[in-house]
Amino acid sequence: MALKSRKVGQKAAESTTAVNSLVGFRRSEVIKSLGIMAGYAAKQPKPLAKHLKNYAGEMLDIARGKSELAANPRDRRFKDETWTKNPFYRRGMQSWLAMQKELHGWIEDSRMHPADQARAQFVTNLIVDALAPTNSLVGNPAAMKKLFETGGGSLVQGLKNAYEDLRNNGGMPSQVDGRPFKLGENLANSKGAVVFKSEMLEVIQYQPKTDQVYKIPLFIIPPQINKFYATDLAPDKSMVRFLTKMGYQVFAVSWRNPTRQHAHWGLVNYVEALIEASDAVKKITRSPRINVTGACSGGITMALMLSELAARGDDRVNCYTLMVSVLDGKKSDSEVGLFVTDTAIEAARRHSAKKGILSGDELGRSFAWMRPNDLIWNYVVNNYLLGENPPPFDVLYWNNDSTNLPAQLHSDYLDIMSDRRFRPDKNVEFMGHDIDLGNVTQDGFMVAGITDHITPWKACYRNVRLMGGETEFILSNSGHLQSLLNPPGNPKAKYFTNKDFPARADRWLEGAESFNESWWIRWNEWLSERSGEMKAAPKSLGNKAFPPLTQAPGEYVFT
Repeated sequence: MALKSRKVGQKAAESTTAVNSLVGFRRSEVIKSLGIMAGYAAKQPKPLAKHLKNYAGEMLDIARGKSELAANPRDRRFKDETWTKNPFYRRGMQSWLAMQKELHGWIEDSRMHPADQARAQFVTNLIVDALAPTNSLVGNPAAMKKLFETGGGSLVQGLKNAYEDLRNNGGMPSQVDGRPFKLGENLANSKGAVVFKSEMLEVIQYQPKTDQVYKIPLFIIPPQINKFYATDLAPDKSMVRFLTKMGYQVFAVSWRNPTRQHAHWGLVNYVEALIEASDAVKKITRSPRINVTGACSGGITMALMLSELAARGDDRVNCYTLMVSVLDGKKSDSEVGLFVTDTAIEAARRHSAKKGILSGDELGRSFAWMRPNDLIWNYVVNNYLLGENPPPFDVLYWNNDSTNLPAQLHSDYLDIMSDRRFRPDKNVEFMGHDIDLGNVTQDGFMVAGITDHITPWKACYRNVRLMGGETEFILSNSGHLQSLLNPPGNPKAKYFTNKDFPARADRWLEGAESFNESWWIRWNEWLSERSGEMKAAPKSLGNKAFPPLTQAPGEYVFT
């Protein structure tokens, strides 16, 4: 079982293409990489000549109908049987495959520096995937069939879709049909109320679903990059519903979507706001201690809060859960991370400082270019060539419900990326104290996703060596968000865990045991042991000092 786990993990790691969306993928870095590739071609002409010769030979075989090139069976772009049965389309596909094969072969044979090779492979993938025959009307048999079946109607509708995206979506293809979704109705509809509100955040207390609840409440800290309701999507995958059914007192932060006037909001402000909000949670529940959970950028903010509380000698946090969050990121975590240069970081900082915010739309585009086949070209084909509407999907609806980052917060995250300030040897000051996660001695539960392209799991694994307490590390079998939305009963649910923490993540996975169930079950067992005794559930939400203000999901989620 351990050997099988290792193979799965290696395969996932090889397919990971994470670029830090806070920096963005800058045109100048692409041009620079193309220049480096040209330089290697000039200095080492033999590998290029070899693969040009191979390409010419392959094209001759294709023209004669003798080529054996075939698409990967898992490549959904070439599922249509026309690609193998129709000579015209088969040759078109094989010509593209030949180009892809020889370009990558040349890069591998060019004896490039590993960093240059990684950059070259990624840029080549961007270009080659953009040139795939499936991305053109004539070159896509499914699109041509639809064109004739509808008497040109699919093309007319596709042009309308493209026009709408040019007007309303920044020229990017829409990923989801959002019309069926209504916040507070079929999404984010767990019963609760806002019991605390500040300029920066709302705190939602959820209605208990059991007669008895654990004394120590759970305080959820979501990312500032997205809306909070990822933990409360459709009822069948709502983490909030699961937790309330298990007897926890659940509170969740809903961040305000900042505008230019909030450009000065930085991590110091966010941590101060969380501490103030947690004071309210303590008073409402009459509990001197709370449990906290943070995900993605919210996990980074939570880690800083834990460091600050430890420096103050404040023991209000009993235990923490850290989900899909990288505290100590390195450029080598992925091939695309090599594009995150000092120059690119400073350019990104200047860009948001000038505008006052890093807009949600820009973040969305950066995320999409991490996986262009899935998040761009797939929808070009569906929306424009086939003239179809994108499907209604709650996860993508949430993903496209974008938020802005204040310029100062963006700058602070860039600093973390640049100087790796969570490392114990850095001695970086924050809120008057040196950041020291080694002083965070509470028990921790950490979760990563094996196919996560945003926070690669091997980078998340480094977190176990930063914290000072007892840690459990869980590797879920999905990507960034789907690894978290993993309720009991999901037939595809699976996770890996290992009590030992060798230096290398690969070694950890080699010795890991796999479980074919939701990691929520294990988390509940772990959390219940750290949530105190049971008591009667509160009959009403809030208290006299913090009365309910508005019903969940609150007001900030609509900004």
